[in-house]
Amino acid sequence: MSSPTADGHSKRPQLRRALSLWDLLFYGIVLIQPTAPMPLFGVVSQEARGHVVTAVLIAMVAMLFTAISYGRMARAYPSAGSGYTYVGREIHSGLGFITGWSMAMDYMLNPIICTIWCSKASGNIIPQIPYAVWAVFFAVLFTGLNLRGIRATARTNELLVLGMFSVIVYFFVAAVRYLLHQPAVSLTRPFYDPATFSWQAISTGTSIAVLTYIGFDGISTLSEEVHNPRRNILLATVLTCLITGLLATLEVYAGQLVWPDYATYPDVDTAFSYVAGRAGGIVLFHVVNFTLLVATIGSGSGSQLAAARLLYGMGRDNTLPRRFFGAIDARRAIPRNNVLFTGVLILGGAFLMSYQLGAELLNFGAFVAFMGVNAAAFVRYFIRERQHTLTNFLPPVLGFVICGYIWMSLRTPARIAGGIWLLVGVAYAAYKTAGFRKTIEFSEVPAE
Repeated sequence: MSSPTADGHSKRPQLRRALSLWDLLFYGIVLIQPTAPMPLFGVVSQEARGHVVTAVLIAMVAMLFTAISYGRMARAYPSAGSGYTYVGREIHSGLGFITGWSMAMDYMLNPIICTIWCSKASGNIIPQIPYAVWAVFFAVLFTGLNLRGIRATARTNELLVLGMFSVIVYFFVAAVRYLLHQPAVSLTRPFYDPATFSWQAISTGTSIAVLTYIGFDGISTLSEEVHNPRRNILLATVLTCLITGLLATLEVYAGQLVWPDYATYPDVDTAFSYVAGRAGGIVLFHVVNFTLLVATIGSGSGSQLAAARLLYGMGRDNTLPRRFFGAIDARRAIPRNNVLFTGVLILGGAFLMSYQLGAELLNFGAFVAFMGVNAAAFVRYFIRERQHTLTNFLPPVLGFVICGYIWMSLRTPARIAGGIWLLVGVAYAAYKTAGFRKTIEFSEVPAE
């Protein structure tokens, strides 16, 4: 229920500013996962012919350009709508809706594939419990975590990050100990191996390695729940990408040193677990497996949180039904309806979708949004500015071009399914705007 203000008018419940820069960093790192390159290690290693380190570093540079665009746009528009608001207010409200529609697919697919992966991984640990039971359990778990309020979510993120970093340190210690007992180790081979080096192979590997960084944009959806958003969103977005990239580089570098022959993994999808087993034995093998499960839980919960905030931003502007999507729970200051709505979608998706298709569609939505945000940053900070500086030109342009290249490299089934989703969004946007003749009124949000 709304509470009266001093002038007697009813005040609608709003999101509560409770997050610091550190909270955003923990949230961003959990959303991406400190162990993000581990599940991709085997596939990237094979595609890049052993140059995982090089692929991860190139991907980091590519994503940093887009991270800068997100951070700078959050400085201009500290809104829960994120890219939806940036594109809508800088370019066109209809394009803003399409961006938000694509982001919604991205954010809702992430917890779905996390639910699928966690359910299958848990089934490997306790095979007596069927997949369906695990799927219900994780869908309920993610939803329950996000119904507790933003501060409780922040505390959970801190514990998850500390736990994952402990295991990563354990792996590094085991890897160093293992390498010290090897007769000859080439320290430069993970960066450049003249016997297998190929730009085409590295480009293919990089297009997969970019998945290491997917999720950093979710930080911008918390703009209305952070202190000093004009400063902290930019810092947290760029720092999260940078920290993730440096940590990922160290992880895959150690992994390649321990297991230099990329063609001999017992299983490509779980290659890093075997690398950990070679470095630290069966105990570390199982510890890394369990850590990846915990990391995926954190990522799934975090991406559902971002999806709920995005839907709130679109609902508040009445691009989605305001009464349902624009509502805030007065006691916990969270968009409860959206959390429950995404929880139902997560559960349904876990039974109707494969992990591979979900991951590919996630990329489709993510890179449409990335291109939109880079375009919005270009319009605001280069075209509209009186002084056309190189620093306002290069990051959004390079970010747009690189994201467009990766988007075009997606497989045909993902492009078709994603294209259908976009067409539905275009049709709905045309309906809401009377054939794009009316503009969407975006909510004004105070910076603090």
